[in-house]
Amino acid sequence: MRGSIPAPGPATKRYGGNTPCVEVRCGGELLIFDLGSGARALGDELGLKPLNASIFISHYHYDHLQGLPFFAPMFGPDNAITLFGSPRNGQSVKQILAGQMMPPYFPVTAEAVFRARVEYRDVVAGEVLEVGPARVRTLELNHPGGNLGYRVDYQGRSLVYATDVEHGSELDSRLFDFARGADLLIYDSMYTEDEYHGRTGPARTGWGHSTWEAAVHAANASDVKSLVLFHHDPTRDDAKMDKLVRQVRKHRPEAIAAKESMVLKL
Repeated sequence: MRGSIPAPGPATKRYGGNTPCVEVRCGGELLIFDLGSGARALGDELGLKPLNASIFISHYHYDHLQGLPFFAPMFGPDNAITLFGSPRNGQSVKQILAGQMMPPYFPVTAEAVFRARVEYRDVVAGEVLEVGPARVRTLELNHPGGNLGYRVDYQGRSLVYATDVEHGSELDSRLFDFARGADLLIYDSMYTEDEYHGRTGPARTGWGHSTWEAAVHAANASDVKSLVLFHHDPTRDDAKMDKLVRQVRKHRPEAIAAKESMVLKL
């Protein structure tokens, strides 16, 4: 839920400092969205006990992958893990993930150390995936290098995971339709409008991220029930996060900002 780089320390301990990793349970199905640094703690909790997991990678920027080499279930030989992601630049999801885990970037390769039964699945934007009783839909979002958004529908409940999206493009209306009526919208709200447009510091336009104001607009335009602010700026401490949430709640009283270990039940 923290963006770009982990931000640990006393100033961020309430909201947390790890980069994105979201666990979703649909009955007996385990779905995981992204493997940022938060994946290490999740993996430690899951342990090496036999499990089946479906992992959906939004995109391959390092803040969404840096937990992969430290995700404990990858080392359990009784585990079955399916990794979903979009091919980019002529490379499959398997090639891309293997490429970031090799010397000189990492001391060992995934092939050398992973013991789980791993299946790699290339996903094309617009594809609909059936994961047990859950249906997972995909949408291309506006982000440098490409990025997939995901919608999970299960037993009449739904959530949308739309991290790392920049507002203001022709893709906005597609996202609003994609998220229409969802129970929960997890949306990139890294900046304020003043930060985004450079009224305080450098302009962040074209960086691939959104604002809390755009998050509120997306939630309203999509007619979603609840908004979760996500991908927090690593320089925004707990006090500044509190202030941001207060501003958002003037427009969406139910809105919350993602925190580490937060559990939401739909």
